Amino acid sequence: MQPTLRTILLAILWMSLGIAAGLISELEDYWLWGGVAVGVLCLVDFILTLTLKVPQLERSLPGRFALGVEQLVEVTMSNKAWMRLKVVCYDGIPEFAVCADMPWSGTLPRGGHQKVSYPVSLSERGVMEFQRAHLRVFSPLGLWSRKLRSGPSQTTRVYPNYEPVLRYALLAMENRADQMGIVKKNSIGMSREFHQLRDYHLGDMLSSIDWKASSKRLSLISRDYQEQRDQTVILAVDCGRRMRALDGGVPQFDHCLNAMLLLAYTALRQGDHVGIIGLGSESSSGSSGTRWLAPVKGLNSMTTILNHLYDYQTTAAPSDFSEAAQLLMAHQQRRALVVMMSNVRGEDSHQLIEPLRLIRRKHVTILANVKEESVVERMEKPSATLDDALEVGAAAIYLEEREKVLAELNAHRVFTVDTLARDLPIALANAYLSAREMV
Repeated sequence: MQPTLRTILLAILWMSLGIAAGLISELEDYWLWGGVAVGVLCLVDFILTLTLKVPQLERSLPGRFALGVEQLVEVTMSNKAWMRLKVVCYDGIPEFAVCADMPWSGTLPRGGHQKVSYPVSLSERGVMEFQRAHLRVFSPLGLWSRKLRSGPSQTTRVYPNYEPVLRYALLAMENRADQMGIVKKNSIGMSREFHQLRDYHLGDMLSSIDWKASSKRLSLISRDYQEQRDQTVILAVDCGRRMRALDGGVPQFDHCLNAMLLLAYTALRQGDHVGIIGLGSESSSGSSGTRWLAPVKGLNSMTTILNHLYDYQTTAAPSDFSEAAQLLMAHQQRRALVVMMSNVRGEDSHQLIEPLRLIRRKHVTILANVKEESVVERMEKPSATLDDALEVGAAAIYLEEREKVLAELNAHRVFTVDTLARDLPIALANAYLSAREMV
C-alpha cells in the first residue's frame, strides 16, 4: 500500500497550516482538528482499500507470433468490488517485447468489465512467457494505491518471420516467381521420370514413342515425362558463435532461417522430402546439441518444419562439423542434396573441409557462405586516411582467406554460394533448382 499524490498534498497542506499556527495562535485548533480529519480519512480509506476485491484479469493471446511482427493481445479485467475502481494495468509482457500502449489506465465499472487490446511485437524467437499482470488499484478516496498481480502466466511461441515464403507462394501461384529472381530451369536427363502413356501428338519426338505399346494399339503412343520427385533435401545450419554477427540489425542466423524456410517451401512444392539438422543448436528450454528432423514431405509439412525451427538458438561455442557429418551420414542413407549454411573464415578450413568431403562422397553438397555486410561495405568505401587504408587491407586479406577455403571446397566438388545475408534466400533457391538435376 502506498500513499498517492493526493495524500502527500494533504500532508503538505496540514504541515503548512501547522507552520501558520506556530505564527498565529488562533490557528492551532484548526491545525489540530485538521490533522484529526486527515488521519481519520486516511485510516478509513486504507481500511476500505483492503476490503476491495482484486480485479480479475484474463488474457487472450494469438496462436503464434511472428518475429518482429505486431499482433494484438486482448486483456479483459473484471471488477467484482462494490464500487467502480480506478486502475493502472501493465501486462507482464516478455523481456524481448516492444509495446507502446502499456501501461493502460482507466476505470472499471462496478460489477462490470473492461476489454483492452494492445499491439505487441516480439524480437526473440522461441517460447516466450507472458507473466501475471501488474495492477495498481486506487482507494475509494484516492488517498492510497495498492499494487498487486492478477491473471495467469501464459506461454506463446515466436516463429521466424516467414512472410517471404508467403510472398513467394503467391507469386508462384500466379506463375510470376521470376519477380523474386528465382529462375525455373527445365530439368533434363536424370531429373525426368516416366509419368504416363498418351496418344501421339503431331510434333512429338520419335524418341518419345513407345513402340511396344503402339504395336499393341495399332496406333502411335507417346510417353509422357514429368520432373523427378521424391528426392531428399537436407538443410544443415550452423548454430555456432559465427552466426551471431549482425546484418541490418538482425543476426545472420535469422537470415539463414528465413532462407531455409523459403528453400523448404520450394522443395516441398517440387514434391521433394525436406530434413533439417542443426549444428550445436540451443533450444528455448536450455538443452543444446545437434538436432535432427527426419525428412518430411508435402506442403502441409511446413507446420512441422516451423515447429522444429522456431526455438533454434545460437551458442557461444564453435560448431562441431565432424559430429554433424557423422550424424547426417548415419541418419540419411539415401542419396540427397545437402545444403549447409554457415559463415566460413580462413581458419575454419581444417574443421570444415574434411567433414564436407565425407558428406560429398555420398550426397550432392552445397555450402552457403554468408558474407558480413559491414566488410563488403568497408571495401566499397573510399579511403581518406591511413587508418582507412589499413582497414581496407585487413578486409581484403580476410575476404581472400575465405575465397581460398571456398576454392578448395570447389576442388573437392562441393558447390558453394557466397552471398550477403539479404540475398541468401533467392541465391539458395536458385542453387537448389540447379543442383536438383544431380541428385
